[in-house]
Amino acid sequence: MMTRELDHSSDRDRLELALQIAGLGEFDWDIENDVVRVTERLSAIIGLPPGEYPGEGGEGLRRIVHPDDMAALRTDIARLLRAADVYEHRYRMIHPETGALHWMRAAGRVIRDGEGRALRILGIIEDVTAQHLEEDQRQQLMAELDHRVKNVLAAVQALAQQTAKRTTSLDAFLTNFNGRLKAMASANELLTAARWRGAAIDHLASAELGALAPGQTSWEGPELFLTPRAANALSLALHELATNAVKFGALSVETGHVDLRWRTLRDGGFELTWTETGGPPVGAPPRRGFGSTLLEQVTPRELNGAAEVEYRPAGVRVRLHAGPQAMADRPEVVPDVPAANRVTETVATAAGPASLKGARVLIVEDAVLLALELETGLSEAGAEVVGPAYELEEAMALLDQPIDAAVLDANLNGRSVTPVAEVLRQRKIPFVFATGYGETGGAPGGFDAPIIRKPYDVTQVASAVAEILASR
Repeated sequence: MMTRELDHSSDRDRLELALQIAGLGEFDWDIENDVVRVTERLSAIIGLPPGEYPGEGGEGLRRIVHPDDMAALRTDIARLLRAADVYEHRYRMIHPETGALHWMRAAGRVIRDGEGRALRILGIIEDVTAQHLEEDQRQQLMAELDHRVKNVLAAVQALAQQTAKRTTSLDAFLTNFNGRLKAMASANELLTAARWRGAAIDHLASAELGALAPGQTSWEGPELFLTPRAANALSLALHELATNAVKFGALSVETGHVDLRWRTLRDGGFELTWTETGGPPVGAPPRRGFGSTLLEQVTPRELNGAAEVEYRPAGVRVRLHAGPQAMADRPEVVPDVPAANRVTETVATAAGPASLKGARVLIVEDAVLLALELETGLSEAGAEVVGPAYELEEAMALLDQPIDAAVLDANLNGRSVTPVAEVLRQRKIPFVFATGYGETGGAPGGFDAPIIRKPYDVTQVASAVAEILASR
């Protein structure tokens, strides 16, 4: 007899502990006597003192149920008493002590007699407010992501259309469009690292100029952060200026220099000055392209300011004035200055496209269209493509084949490509990362490998692979 009592006590203690750990409060509704018993644990959750309360045929629940949810709960109770054995219901309540809105989950079982008549309901109640808040936040984030993606797609579409209208050949369109798209991607990477709270001007300058012409560019100014809209606009403007400087201006010769400086203004905005010196004599372009339109019309409007472009014989000088609306507070998370020297920014040279004749190159990329584009581009450069591999297991299986080099996406459908990279490193097979992940600290996984940021031109990838093969 004593043993049974001890076992029963032990079971009860385990149940009590389980309910306490789970944050559950239990109740007992005696339907025959129409009395609801509230335990101390349940009292701590719903705010009513522990004890017995009149059931009132279910209407007593109005003490803890939001008025707007009572009708649905009445329907559930009627169904439960009529035919069901178990139930689960979610409802809102106004906490009687704090007045705060809470979400509750109730679940239980009906105890019936031999004739099926409901005698009592035993159940538990859980405060699930935190889960509902998380779900609301998740929905808000998804809506915000959808909004941003649509904005980006619309901007890319407009960029493509405007670029196409002002180019005379497919090659020129691809070159100009890819460069502008990459400028947008650089700004987006910085904004993402700062949780879309803003991007610093010096980060934008480093991303655009850092690897362009070492020793021929410099930038200086106070730490200023721009809104996402202004950051994208300035990134595109710097890209247009840098592209023109490489083609026609100071960066087209070894003696030229580009100096970028910015300062704050009394109204809370800033002034940025781009100055080219030491290059060939320049003059106003014979026709206005999209770059000119971007600098003189689009950028000032996006920055809530103005732009002045001077084609001086000594070199181009551009002043951009931005209003205080373009400024953002310093984000809580500020990324490191982009390590531009770690990023491969390879472009076609006068010697023509890179040659990969006879090289066996493994492609690991989970985006099918992009993998096909890589396969076409590398094949046209003379490579023998291994793959493409779209999944981690596919890539690992292909490592047994003869491989001279590899192009790796950092993430394969949510899985890291690190196991593939590790095997390649052990076998001393060079590889490059072609990735959309913004890891300003260097290559993914800490590998000593060049990085090509998405979006990219396939010729960049071919040139990068040719370089790592030549350096073996």
